[in-house]
Amino acid sequence: MDKKLLGIFAFILLIILLAGCQEEPEEETTPDEAKSEETSQAETRAQQYIELWNNQEFSKMYGSFLNKGSKDVYGSQNFVAWQEDIYEQLGVSDVNVTYTPPEEAVDYTADMPADFDIHVEMETMAGPVEFDQTLTLLYETHQEMEDWFVEWNPTYILPRLEMGDEVEVRLTEPVRGELVDRNDKPIAVNSDAMMVGVVPQNFNTPEQKEKLARALEMDVSEIEAAMNKSWVQPHYFVPIKQVPSSDQLTLDRVFAVPGTKQEPSEFREYPYGEALAHLIGYIGPITGEQLEQLKDQGYGPNDMIGRQGLERALEDRLRGKPGMQVIAHKPAAGTDPVTLYENDAGEGEVIKLTIDAELQKSIFESMAGEPGASAAVDPETGETLALVSSPSYNPNEFVKGITGSRYQELNDAKNKPLFNRFAASYSPGSAIKPVTAAIGLESGAIDPEEGIDIEGKRWQLNGSWGGFHITRLHDDVKNPVDLHKALVYSDNIYFAQKGLDIGREDMIDGFKDFGFTEDIPFVLNLQPSQITNNGSLGSDGQTADTAYGQGQMLVNILHLAAMYEPFLNGGTMYEASIFLEEDEPTVWKEGLVSDNHAELLQTAMRSAITDGYAKSANIGEVAVAGKTGTAELKMRTGDAGKENGYFVGYDSENPNAIIAMMIEGIEDESNGSDYVAGKVAGVLKAHKE
Repeated sequence: MDKKLLGIFAFILLIILLAGCQEEPEEETTPDEAKSEETSQAETRAQQYIELWNNQEFSKMYGSFLNKGSKDVYGSQNFVAWQEDIYEQLGVSDVNVTYTPPEEAVDYTADMPADFDIHVEMETMAGPVEFDQTLTLLYETHQEMEDWFVEWNPTYILPRLEMGDEVEVRLTEPVRGELVDRNDKPIAVNSDAMMVGVVPQNFNTPEQKEKLARALEMDVSEIEAAMNKSWVQPHYFVPIKQVPSSDQLTLDRVFAVPGTKQEPSEFREYPYGEALAHLIGYIGPITGEQLEQLKDQGYGPNDMIGRQGLERALEDRLRGKPGMQVIAHKPAAGTDPVTLYENDAGEGEVIKLTIDAELQKSIFESMAGEPGASAAVDPETGETLALVSSPSYNPNEFVKGITGSRYQELNDAKNKPLFNRFAASYSPGSAIKPVTAAIGLESGAIDPEEGIDIEGKRWQLNGSWGGFHITRLHDDVKNPVDLHKALVYSDNIYFAQKGLDIGREDMIDGFKDFGFTEDIPFVLNLQPSQITNNGSLGSDGQTADTAYGQGQMLVNILHLAAMYEPFLNGGTMYEASIFLEEDEPTVWKEGLVSDNHAELLQTAMRSAITDGYAKSANIGEVAVAGKTGTAELKMRTGDAGKENGYFVGYDSENPNAIIAMMIEGIEDESNGSDYVAGKVAGVLKAHKE
């Protein structure tokens, strides 16, 4: 081929190759198409605005999302400050604004509003508030950017709200729920009363305060203390004391004092008074500290609130939900107010307890004001039938408004009536021996047929404990001493030796199987039972001492009663229930003792009454069975050297209630527990009748 033609061919080929390597030019975007891409951001902007709304970030909502027209009309003061103020008045929390996307894609265009159907929910001090609204966004140039902005108005806060409205929130207190016992006997009920109070700007002379103090039988200093609380304003009504409507004489005296005011209120009444005081507790005027903590839940400065016991623990259920009316006062003269939102108060619950109020009263009266504690449980269900602390106080005094001098009198009383003994724990002494016996029987460390020879009243291991000895009260029991005799005659030396046979680790594990060291499942806080201070047994002497309920062992009285349940129901210990509404008992521990071993323990506990030293419980009307106990006083309220007396007993022919009782400060060690046994037997007799 001609060289000239060859060159031309090569040149053409090169041009073709270069052309093939060129990228195809991008198609030009028309202005309309670009605008369509921008307008697809409307839904994203709506989502971002809603997220800020849910977090109540009103400043960001205003600054980045409100359109120019809304800002010009309402301004930051109305959008941010007004909205925050209304939310605070309502006690708003848990704002949840949602919208449902359209089923089919919507082509939002710049020349038309973008509407989104939203649903607004929020929790308030009076319950939930919810409403539907349409969120409208407009496409405009704002703050040197083109985007979608929200067209806002006050109905986004509350329906029917308008510019310039002054919002007022009125709360209606609910009727407090009541407490009744298992037989529908009233325990904590409502009755009519008048709340006596003053308005500071009309009540400011010493003469007024002195007259009111005399009428209400209180100190002037207490009236002044109420008037000087942090929340008080000159025009506020300041509650001083509640007076039952039936006490007309006191109300007439109050009415005669200028500057006083009376408002109808409900009076909380406790028909069983002292007998149930520590369990039920009482209500009282809300404190400034409580008001600050609970103001978002609809509490006001004049409210009553649960202060102790079940009244406090069940406050949420008993109080109910306050009613709320949100009113808009219009700026134009002569314009009627508009109700923006309203809901009725919801009454508190009527709660039925497992407590048998008459049994509780019987136990309390049997203790005759002596310091101690008692508990009664149903062995088949774990239901708490009674829970007593003695001595006690009258909760009705606190509801009326107890004077400072009277409170000080109770606080300083020798036997501490304000101290709740059933919530504490004490050394159980020999009352724990059936539990130790069950641990030994189940582990095989105790053979019930095997007896041991014990001589004298004192014993120590191989003479190795120096001055420390295990002592028993009675050395006249014939040898050999077996489990039955040891329980009937409460032999400390037998149980000390068997505790060593069980061994430290198995002993600890056995007591833990019975709930020691765990929190006691109950609606009120109860001090857990402990084996030792640190949970371990550090020596043979401590192990021996612990086996019969001494050493560092401490037991709560309700837990002690529950530990006897497995001996009567087939080996189960239930959680102590207090609400009768619970359908099924809740198992706490199970498989604690076999039927054969339980029968041995039942026989021994019956013989402890008929043949042993609890003679006061050996009455003809009831076949009482149980176990006595005497222990060193761990929480002293008396003189040094006194003892705690225990008895845990039940009707062996109809074991529908186990009663555990402890009396502090028994002086005579030889018959102190028998004294307690007689009290329990008397209660069981009354309960049977």
